[in-house]
Amino acid sequence: QVQVVESGGGLVQAGDSLRLSCVASGRTGSGYHIGWFRQPPGKEREFVATINWSGESTIYANSVKGRFTISRDNAKNTAYLQMDSLKSGAPAVYSCAASGTMRPFAAARVCLLDYWGNGPLVTVSS
Repeated sequence: QVQVVESGGGLVQAGDSLRLSCVASGRTGSGYHIGWFRQPPGKEREFVATINWSGESTIYANSVKGRFTISRDNAKNTAYLQMDSLKSGAPAVYSCAASGTMRPFAAARVCLLDYWGNGPLVTVSS
């Protein structure tokens, strides 16, 4: 199994930037894809971005394309979500999740990953 723990959430103002981190541990040796998601209270989870095991391929939700950047440092077993030009709105829990390479990394677009973190809350004020 793989465990993931996120950090970096908080309260920021519209237009600010924030970087989230996702540290993986456990059986990471065979490679794993990472996805980022967000979920406002009382609403469904929404796909944000995903990156494949090598870091060579990424996919973004249209709502964040051009503003968010997903990356990873496999030497540190850490993935990142750099969020720029944040927009005000309802607070959301940002979670990362991991899956083995037997799944295509694009499966993250439908939240199809195996190991989930609890995620920090991100609040963007106007």
